[in-house]
Amino acid sequence: MANLDIRNAIKNANLKHWQVADLLNISEATLVRKLRKELSVDEKEYILRIIKFHNS
Repeated sequence: MANLDIRNAIKNANLKHWQVADLLNISEATLVRKLRKELSVDEKEYILRIIKFHNS
């Protein structure tokens, strides 16, 4: 499954996809579509930072 690290981070932070999408200022549908294919390292790091920041 693509972007398993991001999916696990979302789950471990007890967030929903719509909440992460809201933090990224995109729609939930856009986030889900992005997660279908492996993201670039830069984009992954950005999303993981957002999740970590929100979770702290």
